[in-house]
Amino acid sequence: MKSVFQYLVIIFFTNVLYASTLHLATSTNPSRLNPILATDSSSSEIAGFLFNSLVKFDKDLNIVGDLADEFYFENNTTIIFKLKKNVRWHDGVKFDAKDVVFTYNTIISPKIATPYSSSFRFVKSVEMIDKFTIRVVYKQPYFKALETWMMGILPEHILKDEENLMSSKFNTSPIGTGAYKLEQFEFSKDIILSANDDYFEGRPKIDKISFHIIADPMTRFLMLKSGLLDVGTIEPMQFERQLNKEFFNKFNIYEEISHSYTYLGFNLRDKKFKNPKVREALSLAIDRDELVKILFFKHAKVCTGPFLPATKAFNKDIKTPTKNIQKAKQLLKDAGYDKNNPFTFEIVTSNSSPIRPYAVQILQHQLKKAGVVVHIRVMEWQAFLNMVVFPHKFDAVLLGWGLSSTPDPYLFWHSDNDKKGGFNLVGYKNKKLDKMIEKSQTMVDREKLGKLWQKMFKIIVDDNPYLFLYIPNSITVVNKNIKNVEPSLSGIWHNYILWEK
Repeated sequence: MKSVFQYLVIIFFTNVLYASTLHLATSTNPSRLNPILATDSSSSEIAGFLFNSLVKFDKDLNIVGDLADEFYFENNTTIIFKLKKNVRWHDGVKFDAKDVVFTYNTIISPKIATPYSSSFRFVKSVEMIDKFTIRVVYKQPYFKALETWMMGILPEHILKDEENLMSSKFNTSPIGTGAYKLEQFEFSKDIILSANDDYFEGRPKIDKISFHIIADPMTRFLMLKSGLLDVGTIEPMQFERQLNKEFFNKFNIYEEISHSYTYLGFNLRDKKFKNPKVREALSLAIDRDELVKILFFKHAKVCTGPFLPATKAFNKDIKTPTKNIQKAKQLLKDAGYDKNNPFTFEIVTSNSSPIRPYAVQILQHQLKKAGVVVHIRVMEWQAFLNMVVFPHKFDAVLLGWGLSSTPDPYLFWHSDNDKKGGFNLVGYKNKKLDKMIEKSQTMVDREKLGKLWQKMFKIIVDDNPYLFLYIPNSITVVNKNIKNVEPSLSGIWHNYILWEK
């Protein structure tokens, strides 16, 4: 471990980086730096610096213009976007309405396998009115009509003749409109972004952003402690036991409940998980409070369902299942399992998170008390995604999803998204829920929508397609040398172009 760390320190200091550089770390190589194909967290994070969308959330989670200078509803199914006229792509070509129409047509193309296409399923047409005006017509009122356009926009002039975007070199050499340009992309080493001098909101004050690709979480932690990283996240164990006064004097700490949860997802296409008694038994054999206590101390909470706490979608009446080993054993017996024929399955997860491999071991220990035999497989992130998650070749996976204040259950829970590239990874199907989801899509009354979401919340939890486990706190640390960091409802990154070092 020491030699790996020393090697990274040498790399760090021998790289030719300019004085004003923000040093970050990412655990995995990004798969595609293309906003419509970025499905892993590393790709999405980096692409966010390179591309813009028509609209975005501001620091208070209000929807405001990004590439759109102005937007308004012409009626309940039509949005007009007036585009900014001072935006240029990184190669100097001016951005205009053709790029928006091209991006839409690309996303809905049958040649493209992207889970984001389902967000555009209610769009009837996207029309270029003039060079800087777009009219979007929906088939029906849609509660997330504006959020649909938080998707990054692609350059028509570069990609219009691209035969296969899925394997295009654009995915590792992207041209965007964002505050930073891609300068260097070295797999398993460094990804360097440089400030866009012509950025329409003004040139970022920090010249470079350097992403160091470091798979090992302990090495990331050591680099952070040594001041070789400017921003990072720390785990509760590190916060409580492995940091000294010197660290806290050097870094500002920002802690809040994260907008994500971790779950144990069962492959419902597999016969042994189709029996609801088995899924209920596994749920009753798990002690979620113990899991949170061991892994997070006081820096997390038990997750009770699929939607973000303190939002209209959250069902506060749903409580954490109480551990009941005897009932779990009885349910397994009813399903045909006993000491001589134990229920056996494999949990697969990734080592990109330092917590999840430990979480799997705790689950293995807890389930053993109910006579369940659990095998564990921990994989590198990209191999995990490409060989296990997306091909659906698993018994169960330990994974996480982000949580939105305005959830779209269609993406994760509707039967339609049990498909290649879809986010219904476990193959969950419930006709009653499908109908509720379809009804919800056209509801614009947020009070009524909230009540319907809460009913969906209960149905999903009762079915146990996932075992919802925990919502960790996000503990972000920022070097005190970085100025103008402003924490908000949307986090710390909303004003990053104003940061100084």
